Amino acid sequence: MTEKNYRLTLDAIGNRDPAYLETIFSLGNGHFGIRAGDVLTPSATAGTIINGLYETAPIQYGEAAYGYAANHQTTVALPDLRVITIQNAAGEAFVTNALGEKTLDLRSGQLQESWLATDPNGATIQVQLTSVLQQPAGNLAALTYTVTAVTYTGKLTLAKTLKMPPQAAVSGDPRQARHLAPPAVHLAQPDAQTLVATIRTRQSRQVQQLQLAAAQGLTFAADLVPGAGITYPVVAVVNALNDESRLGLNVPVASLTKSVATAAKRYWQGFWAHSDASIQGDFRLDLAIHYNLFQLASAAGQDGKTNIAAKGLSGTGYEGHYFWDTEMYMLPFLTYTNPQIAKRLLEYRARILPQAQSRARLLGVDSGALFAWRTINGEEASAYFPAGTAQYHIDGDVAFAVDRYWQVTGDQAFMRSTGLQLLIATARFWAAFGSWSERAHQQTFEFFAVTGPDEYTALVNNNYYTNRIAKFNLATAAQLAAEFPTAAAQWQVTATEIADWRHKAAAVFLPYSDDLQINEQDDSAFHKPVWPFAQTPKDHYPLLLHYHPLTIYRYQVNKQADTLLADYLFDDLDAAQLQREYAYYESITTHDSSLSRSIFSALAARLGQQEKAYRYFMDTAAMDLVDLQQNAADGLHIANLGGSWLSLATGFGGLAIKSGVLSVTNHLPRQWQSLTLRVQIQGRLLQITYRPKKHR
Repeated sequence: MTEKNYRLTLDAIGNRDPAYLETIFSLGNGHFGIRAGDVLTPSATAGTIINGLYETAPIQYGEAAYGYAANHQTTVALPDLRVITIQNAAGEAFVTNALGEKTLDLRSGQLQESWLATDPNGATIQVQLTSVLQQPAGNLAALTYTVTAVTYTGKLTLAKTLKMPPQAAVSGDPRQARHLAPPAVHLAQPDAQTLVATIRTRQSRQVQQLQLAAAQGLTFAADLVPGAGITYPVVAVVNALNDESRLGLNVPVASLTKSVATAAKRYWQGFWAHSDASIQGDFRLDLAIHYNLFQLASAAGQDGKTNIAAKGLSGTGYEGHYFWDTEMYMLPFLTYTNPQIAKRLLEYRARILPQAQSRARLLGVDSGALFAWRTINGEEASAYFPAGTAQYHIDGDVAFAVDRYWQVTGDQAFMRSTGLQLLIATARFWAAFGSWSERAHQQTFEFFAVTGPDEYTALVNNNYYTNRIAKFNLATAAQLAAEFPTAAAQWQVTATEIADWRHKAAAVFLPYSDDLQINEQDDSAFHKPVWPFAQTPKDHYPLLLHYHPLTIYRYQVNKQADTLLADYLFDDLDAAQLQREYAYYESITTHDSSLSRSIFSALAARLGQQEKAYRYFMDTAAMDLVDLQQNAADGLHIANLGGSWLSLATGFGGLAIKSGVLSVTNHLPRQWQSLTLRVQIQGRLLQITYRPKKHR
């Protein structure tokens, strides 16, 4: 594999918008991330993002009701660690004249950038920055500045500081972060080489400490002539949350920057050794996949206390909240390639079980736990319950992720403790939440007033996806509680309760249309008129930004895969029915959600529709690199990055665990010479190579 397949440059991306560039070239290590802003120009959208650092504020409802989410949780953007001030001999600042290059090396984690800058007199310098973060999940950022005089002659002064980013303009886009009161910042300079910023959020009472250390001092001066340059190494330290102890750096800063870079390169080389997915025959798609997996791994919390935000550590979109995206779109890749990280992310769910149990009681369910739809600290932060809290399927998503981890790893210690605990808590919720009904003289177990993955259809009865994953959750909890009786007894599981789960799982109602011979998205889905697609202007997508929710809700129109997502996960339909279902739901899906295309690609590959699968995959793999959704400036679509691996591995590669056995099926498109996947199954590293089938 050539070097260029692991090097992202400006030639490979969609545009040159500054906020977009900040996102695309951002760096993260699970603990913190830095956006790649202009080093000479403070930006309202640049800055440092800490996984799990958030501020709260009361949610203001015009008409509140019992049990509504009480507080916003919003990720706080902290000072930009990269910004530097450069002045000429007269004390006048240099400003950016032109961007030179940006190159992100996915095999070393290093980002190299350059800018041409001018002073008020028109004299020019070149500023280069090499950035790399400590891996894995460390607290150091190594920043090496190289300043070269182009036409400038004289004294040059470089200075580093830590200032909160300026406030961004208020936006009406609900996908962007809201504005909250900025945290309190206290700056201290214990010596000429060190600056410490102690930052306290005003309501959530969290503390974060940032530290800059520069070998030549925070202010550094040198005389330059054209062609001459200086190097200025800086180390930034991002302490763990609520840790106010300043880190003493016992190693010289210049040596420390080198050791951080060396360790990061070693980490990423190891990552690719057991996680690579390579496409031979399409350079751009191969590069896009490598970029996606790099950024997905960079976003993952690894301490059991944090998760993966919708935008990862690349931006503050969706307020830094954790969703079901982790379990259904991001965890599959990590489970198959980096199971230790996957386990930590599942441990986060166990950590917030007390909040989930409280949420269930608040919603009138007296048993089990209901995980928050949008959260950072475990409490519900969704202010719009019809498309938020009502998505009860998140419980089943967590259970499905637990079972997948178990099937892939065989980690009995995890299953006896964390995994089984999560399965029991979610199964108890479904058992108490559902209701018995009668259909055609048979007793059925049903779930009312729910919202499925398709957020353009809210508060319906018997959403097919919700019912199908609840059925799975109940049956799987019963099976594994019986397999691990001693562990199950710790949570007071009895034989009677296991029998109840099995009985209810078998009776779960799954909507089906005899007329269309396909699964129906919910009880009322096919009674609604189809959305008037022909009369909808192209600039009115996504629909959520142009139509009232109640307008959308009364039509058949899908934001994303819903019933088809269940078909993808459970793979239990014959080919004819799957084909009918795919055709029907494809015709009413807008793909306004970035989660959608990957599932459509994977299912098309299974159906043998390779051209269609390939087109959907191209949009999935390069979504952020071409800015397909037109909002990558807010942060990467991290779930879609995981979705691109799903399309590749489980769609074209047919990768699955069936009855405890690894299964692969070759669905490779004709455009590729081969596909190579590396995965870990039951502790063994496997490399699987696919080549297109030859047709006689």
